[in-house]
Parts: sequence; structure tokens; C-alpha cells
Amino acid sequence: MGIVSATLLLQVLIVSPGATPTIGAALERARPGDTIRVPAGIYHEHGLRVGRGITLLGPESPGEEAVLDGDGNAILTVTESGVTVAHLVFRNVATSFVDDRAALLLETATDCRIENNVFRDTFFGLYAARAERCRIAGNRFDGPHRSQTRSGNAIHLWNSRHMTVEDNRATGHRDGVYLEFARHSTVDRNESTGNLRYGLHFMFSDSSSYTGNHLHDNGAGVAVMYTRSVMMMNNRFEHNWGAASYGLLLKDITDARIEDNVFLSNSVGIVAEGSNRLRVTSNTFQRNGSAIRVLANATDGQFRRNIFLGNTFDVVSNGRATPSLFEENYWDAYRGYDLDRNGIGDVPFRPVRLSAVLVAEHAPATILLRSFFLELLDAAERVLPILTPLTLVDERPLMRRPGA
Repeated sequence: MGIVSATLLLQVLIVSPGATPTIGAALERARPGDTIRVPAGIYHEHGLRVGRGITLLGPESPGEEAVLDGDGNAILTVTESGVTVAHLVFRNVATSFVDDRAALLLETATDCRIENNVFRDTFFGLYAARAERCRIAGNRFDGPHRSQTRSGNAIHLWNSRHMTVEDNRATGHRDGVYLEFARHSTVDRNESTGNLRYGLHFMFSDSSSYTGNHLHDNGAGVAVMYTRSVMMMNNRFEHNWGAASYGLLLKDITDARIEDNVFLSNSVGIVAEGSNRLRVTSNTFQRNGSAIRVLANATDGQFRRNIFLGNTFDVVSNGRATPSLFEENYWDAYRGYDLDRNGIGDVPFRPVRLSAVLVAEHAPATILLRSFFLELLDAAERVLPILTPLTLVDERPLMRRPGA
């Protein structure tokens, strides 16, 4: 009986002329468990705070929008657990060089749900600081496309735990999704495109997974730095072109699994620098400038059952001794044979071409690509390797593409 009575006490507050003419007034009246409904319209309100476990809802009907216009200011801060914010439009948060001004800030909040909202022309879209177990899903972030120095991130997680970021779309920001000290979190099925720096950027974010994301046409691609025990599976890294661009940068990473991803038309598919115990398995590298650039300080890496198709260079390295294993990959440039018909080439394949070494050390040599001179040097190097890494060789190249 007590439970029924408590349930009956919960209110649904509707923002309208009268007792609750503004969202701020509704938040002051609301008690834990209440729902505030915001009808379609434009609300010039900012500095709002949610300190109780309430639900804040905009209209769910197509074509109707409840717009919270910050007039350049931060709009909404959530500091309590169990808060839901859904179906609202946040807009007009100006650049600040003093603070990380955000449309929606989760500050020490737990178990919150931020779902199906729209963020337009905001410095930072959603910023989570010291948050835990929150779900950020189905939101759209349309940034202002300013310069990097005047842009914030669409989704920014700092010092947070067990966060879920899924099915969002981010464009026009500095980074689409940024995580720093955001451990034990999942980033799934997001689309990050047209951002000025990185589509996805995470640092010191251990024991997290990134699955099914589409990361394309961003300034520099995706950067993963100073992190342990991460898993990246079934993502697409596409069309990240430029002198300093790549699909995926792995810098000082330990124990990462990179599996079943597609790297298509990037300047470099993967850059591995100072990374240990990488497991790069069953990925497709197609039409990249360089599919993989593995530096000599990347140790104990294993590259198995990957597919290399139409890349200008399949593998590039900066040293003669590269302590990484390449085994049972499919190389479209392999010209060996399989006399015993076991599907494994009888002749080892050296994926680092002499022309790749020359271009890496002397950038102007790029104009000689596909020339007879470089082809002749590549052929001579295959017969008698002198400059290419002696240790970087696939002893068991596949004769057929996996899955073909």
C-alpha cells in the first residue's frame, strides 16, 4: 500500500503559462521521480541545474521540437543519479577560452540516460565529468564547423566509468567522441564524420571496447593513446586523407585487439608506434596509401589473416629489425605458388618494398611511384634484400582471400 501511495505522489509537470512557465520553474518544483514535459517551442534558458532524479522530456512527434537556446551560455547541468533527458534540442553555446562550456554537463552524475536529443551549434555538446554508468544514445551533434582552436568535442568523457556511448552521430566538432580516463566503457555503432581533428580520440581509457562504429572523412582519423586492454571490432575507418592523416593511430598502447575492421582509402590505415602486444586480426586494408606503418619501437605485435587489396604500400617500417609477426595474411601483390595445395604459399612474402623505404625517407621520390625505375629496384630487393627489414616477412602467406 505504501508503494502505491508513493507512486501516486509522482507528478507530471508540463511547462506552460501559469505555475510552471519556464523549464527552470519546473525544475524547482519537481521532486525525485517526477517527469517534466517540455512542449514544442523555443526556450531561451541557460544555467539550468538538475539536482534530483527526474525525467526531462521534449515532444516525441516528428516535426515538433522543444529548443533550449543558450544564447551563447551553458544550458543544462545534471548532478544527480537516475536522470533522463530525452527528445530535446540544445543549441547556441558559444566558444569559450576559459572553460569547457557545454550544452549538457553530467557532473558526478550516475545512472543517467541521455537519449534522442539534438545538439546544434554548440561548443561542447555533451560533457561528462566523473560520471558513472550513464547511457548516451541516439543523439545527433551538428557542430559549428569552426577552427580546431574554437571548437569543442561532440561527446567528451573525462574521468568516468562504465559509460555507454551508442548510436550517436557527430559532425562539425573538433573530435566526434573524446575519452580521457574513461575506463570500462563501450562505444558502439556511432557515426563520426566531418570532424576537424579526430573522429574518435581516447587517452588513458583502459579496458574499453569500440564496436561497429563508422569513422570517416575526419581531419586526422582516429587516435588511441596511452591505453591498455582495448578492443576495436567491426569498425570502418574511411577516407581520412592528408599529410598527417591515418585511419587509426596506436601510440603507446598495450594489449589491444584490432579485429574485423575495414580500413578503406586512408593516407595510412594503421600507424603503430611504441605499442606492445597488438593483435591485429582479420581486418581488410583496401586502397590506402600505406596499409600499415609499424615502427621499430612497436614490439610483439601479431598481424594475422588480414586482407591487403590495392594499397600503394602494404607495410612501411622505419627500421631493419621490426619485432612484429606477420603470418597467414592475404596479399594481392603475392606472386608465389602452392605446390602442395594447402592454401599456404610455398614462398615467403616480404611486404615492405624498397620503394616504400625510399619514399618514407625522401618524400619527393613519391613522383616516381609506378615508374619502371622503382619497379626495377623493388624486383632487385626481392631477390637480394638489403634495405628492407629482414625480420618483417610473412612465412605463410594465404593463396586465397579469407571468406572468398
